[in-house]
Amino acid sequence: MATHTWFQHYPKGIPHTINPDEYTSLPHLFEVGFEKYGDRPAMENMGKCLTYHEFNQKVDQFASFLQNHTNLKKGDRLAIQMPNLLQYPIAMFAALKCGLVVVNTNPLYTPDEMKHQFNDSGAKAIVILENFACNLEEIISYTSIETVITTEIGDLLGGLKRPIINFVVKRIKKMVPPFSLPMAINFNSALKTGQSSQFNKVDLKGEDIAFLQYTGGTTGVSKGAMLTHRNLVANLEQVCAWMSIMLEEGKETVITALPLYHVFALTCNCLVMFKLGAKNILITNPRDMPGFVKELGKHQFSVITGVNTLFNGLLNQPKFAELDFSKLKVAFGGGMAVQKIVAEKWLKTTGASLAEGYGLTETSPVLTINPLDGTDRVGTIGLPIPSTEIKMLDDDGNEVAQGEPGELCAKGPQVMKGYWERPADTDQVMNGEWFKTGDVATIDKDGFIRIVDRKKEMILVSGFNVYPNEVEDAIARHEKVLEVGAIGVPDKKSTEAVKVFIVKKDQSLTVEEIKEHAHEILTGYKCPKHVAFTSELPKSNVGKILRRVLKEEDAKVNSYD
Repeated sequence: MATHTWFQHYPKGIPHTINPDEYTSLPHLFEVGFEKYGDRPAMENMGKCLTYHEFNQKVDQFASFLQNHTNLKKGDRLAIQMPNLLQYPIAMFAALKCGLVVVNTNPLYTPDEMKHQFNDSGAKAIVILENFACNLEEIISYTSIETVITTEIGDLLGGLKRPIINFVVKRIKKMVPPFSLPMAINFNSALKTGQSSQFNKVDLKGEDIAFLQYTGGTTGVSKGAMLTHRNLVANLEQVCAWMSIMLEEGKETVITALPLYHVFALTCNCLVMFKLGAKNILITNPRDMPGFVKELGKHQFSVITGVNTLFNGLLNQPKFAELDFSKLKVAFGGGMAVQKIVAEKWLKTTGASLAEGYGLTETSPVLTINPLDGTDRVGTIGLPIPSTEIKMLDDDGNEVAQGEPGELCAKGPQVMKGYWERPADTDQVMNGEWFKTGDVATIDKDGFIRIVDRKKEMILVSGFNVYPNEVEDAIARHEKVLEVGAIGVPDKKSTEAVKVFIVKKDQSLTVEEIKEHAHEILTGYKCPKHVAFTSELPKSNVGKILRRVLKEEDAKVNSYD
């Protein structure tokens, strides 16, 4: 099938191509947006709202601090590690204005995971929520980090709310473990210091790296996808073009429950909605579902994004159906497959469709979205967005016939520059300009794409990729473990859960010991939910553990209903 024939099925008014050089860089986009939307509300969190003008002021102050009061220079890497707070986009926008490369870091990472990411990226600075600073203290001496900016949850809430929230979090709820980072400066102090200095504009080009967005890729350990300013500009232009038949500039309110460190929220919630002049409601703790629903009740929101488990969780909250959905235009689902029953229940409850899309960290991330004109097909990932080509290849690199499964490969201006300092890994996934996703899919005569099988061995837990190599490496560190293999097994709540098969070195080893060991090294969603002991693991003739065989054998004897 030719890669352009689906254009005839595009919704009316959607362009086939976009200009990836519409803005020379992300800061160029910021300049235009701040001037255009001025006194409109930009970001809100915990009841505190900043207008675009106020947001711009704080971005400039923090950028001035970074440029004039640290040793950071263009191209240096700055990590951000916090949940969705006003401080996050301020730090991110400021770093990008300075020409720094942002390293988005999951705040739930263990010290081991932090150390790997900071050392791999060569991060020289970090903006971190105090709640996680004790982990940084543990590993900072093993990294190149020189500048530490700490912040507390309530720092930008203003008035009496700031000290009250910070006191409750630290003293009542005991959510901030003791730490000692003598070189650290407080976020608000950095803003104040930045006021006294002049920011000098940095010359940025589209090919300059904007983000090192860490992912397991299609294989191996966590590595940084180099996403350039042009990659991100292209993807936000593509998504904006797709949304143009439904969303209006300066009139939308978006709910951002997905964490900004996740590439889906980074592009679709933060950057796309900034370009549209939307009001962005940042949700700090969406896992508190009753609290989340209560917050939703305060806003007449028009857009919400999430993963299947988030939408399903909301639908199972008794008070969710009582909310006012009169302004809701669309919900966007990604990160994991949207289940048909969830999409149908969402439409029935809210009156708005739940449109599924698809993408990867390496593609900034969006490659396909279902149309917003009512022609969406539940169970598919939609059509390729403008300036994006898709083809399905067999194992020999030949394009398969229409309707036949093949590896989904993509080409477009949103495809990453490569993996940071890992040319061999880059070569594995790039074939010229084409990115090999590792996902098996089919494409029908109308161009709609359906994922047949996920990456062969990747485990998908609540929209997050878990890579068996990483889990196995962590479990293998236990002194009583001889060999270990990890697979994903079905799980109603999180799509999949991690299961490990272990050959004991010491027969006294218990399931509890393994789980305790895993939690010391791995983030919660990567930890095995199921542990099985076995006398041997299936292997290839070169000694490689055959996870596929493990999965097949496990499915014969176990049901996870």
